[in-house]
Amino acid sequence: MSFLRAAARLTGVAAITVPCYLSALVGGWLLGFSPTACARWHGRVFQAWSRALCRVLAVRVRVSGPPPEPPFVLVSNHVSYLDILVLGTRLPCVFVAKAEIDDWPVFGALCRAVNTIFIDRTSRRDVTRVIAEMEGMLAARQGIVVFAEGTSGAGHEVLPFRSSLLELPARLGHPVHWAALSYRAPAGGPPTHLAVTWWADMPLGAHVRALARLDRIEAEIVFGAEPVHDEDRKRLTERLHRAVAGAFAPMVGKSEVERLLALRETDPAAVPPILRPRGGKD
Repeated sequence: MSFLRAAARLTGVAAITVPCYLSALVGGWLLGFSPTACARWHGRVFQAWSRALCRVLAVRVRVSGPPPEPPFVLVSNHVSYLDILVLGTRLPCVFVAKAEIDDWPVFGALCRAVNTIFIDRTSRRDVTRVIAEMEGMLAARQGIVVFAEGTSGAGHEVLPFRSSLLELPARLGHPVHWAALSYRAPAGGPPTHLAVTWWADMPLGAHVRALARLDRIEAEIVFGAEPVHDEDRKRLTERLHRAVAGAFAPMVGKSEVERLLALRETDPAAVPPILRPRGGKD
């Protein structure tokens, strides 16, 4: 039954993504004369796509706090590729995402179509280009979401934030909004830190198939009541990290994550197959 559920859901994902992708392309072409109108259209397409995919994947999103209105910069913790869809259900926005996502089948194509800003995290020089693109998005009255951890974690804590992409709002004196994300997988099945969060070189394809087999997923977004202002980039980063970490609900204990990571090194056969070392994820 779970196999059939996963097959039906993944078929539905593809069936929804194709028309959304075409809508984003055609709308962008027709509205190319107005960056603001184009950004608004892409935001709506992305929001519709996110909501439809969350319904197909049985992701139930609960929200606390007020979502910001564009234009905005928002910083969030990052534990799964689902974060993009879950935030997309409530925010018409673009994301700053790692360059590897551009190569993902289907998902990467739609991200390109809705103006996702891809960053090469191995190149410090690429930060300058990304900041310039972010400034253009804000000028077009678009919302921007930054995953300041730079990678996705297991869900036991909020990893340290990187400050480089917060140079723009610090320099402009622009307020930065924040959100804390958490998930719960159904009882009786794989735990959340193996079925929903994506970390430690988990193979993407196998993880997506396992996630699609779940009966449902409970997601929660906690939006900050007030944005954070600070003209010092590093101080702004620290204040945002404290805010997100204070609202974050851990999905697994730190000791369990450390135990699994230690086992991967000493006895890979003893950890769940999804966690066995394979390489390929930053």
